[in-house]
Amino acid sequence: MRDPASKILARDELVRALRVGAPDRVVLANGLFDLLHVGHARYLADARRAGDFLVVALNDDASSRANKGPGRPLVPLEQRMLVVAALRSVDAVTWFGEPTLAETLRAIRPSVHAKGTDYRPESLPAPERAVHAELGIDVVIVGDPKNHATRDLIEIVTRDRTDPDGR
Repeated sequence: MRDPASKILARDELVRALRVGAPDRVVLANGLFDLLHVGHARYLADARRAGDFLVVALNDDASSRANKGPGRPLVPLEQRMLVVAALRSVDAVTWFGEPTLAETLRAIRPSVHAKGTDYRPESLPAPERAVHAELGIDVVIVGDPKNHATRDLIEIVTRDRTDPDGR
């Protein structure tokens, strides 16, 4: 297995690497991946099955705060990227700071954009839908039903352990 750190590339480096040895069907998945849980693992494994090469784009720390609010992310970007890169299903990891993935989609030009089951193609942000249409990117919905969430893990970890119903 490759050293996980070798899978982490800045977006422009990733674009250059893909131009040199582009696999037939690049899949792009994205997210915050603050505390990795079983839903993330299943989402990324399913995303990898949708193509030949899985790129995962993580929200940087500032965009994570903008999306999730103060106090997030719990884990800094560099650590989140290394954990995601350690997964066998993941071929490359990059990051983005924009409010939507549109710029990253344009740069990487994947064949497939994989989204979790909490999305439908029509519920994706308009800028992403426009890039999908412009570049002919297929959207696939992958993973298990959205019944795992980082916010649930945070609640479990911070729950008062004197609560008789606590885990």
